[in-house]
Amino acid sequence: MDQKWIRILTILVFYQQMAPGVGNIQLREEERYEIKCDPGEMYSTVMWFRVLDKSGFEFIASFDAKWSIKSRNELPKYFYTAKEIKNTLTITSFRKVRDSGLYSCAFIKNNILVFGPATRLRGVEVPTKAPAVITTRPTPPKTTTPCVCKINLGKKHFPLCAPIILAPLAGGCGLLLLLLIIAVLYCNHVRTRRCPHHYKRKPRTVPPENLMMAKRYV
Repeated sequence: MDQKWIRILTILVFYQQMAPGVGNIQLREEERYEIKCDPGEMYSTVMWFRVLDKSGFEFIASFDAKWSIKSRNELPKYFYTAKEIKNTLTITSFRKVRDSGLYSCAFIKNNILVFGPATRLRGVEVPTKAPAVITTRPTPPKTTTPCVCKINLGKKHFPLCAPIILAPLAGGCGLLLLLLIIAVLYCNHVRTRRCPHHYKRKPRTVPPENLMMAKRYV
């Protein structure tokens, strides 16, 4: 679309916006709504445009008298129109962030630019619930009681397990000692029976000098 036409339309739309009689429509998210423009008969071109709250002026599309699209750009997918319902532009799925703003049409009739009624679309304000405040009670600090060891210096404490351990050890040592004594006695007895000559007393040997002197006196 020519920049000259865009400037003219923008000025006129802002004038209509300030003037009384602008219809305010509140829509919910994803709601469908039909915007009507009745140029009457004997018009050559109808132009649809909108002034969005966030991004400003936006040209939607233009149609001829037979309601065939004339603009180079295709109709956005969230808009719908047909020859059976001409002079009507339908928003199929309204979104507050994308579609809030002022909508209007303009038509050329007998070389005169005429504006149709302006309609302001707004999104319904959805009340937001305040998050529930969860109050948590502070947990009391855990106090640990110190372990107090009571020591009585006047008495001697022996572990209970000492007699249980020492009694078998003492018994085992005594048994081993007894077996050792029996084994020694038994070995000595057996050795005496097998080798009695080791224990016989050997005769004393007389030196030869004493033997010769004994013979002289005889």
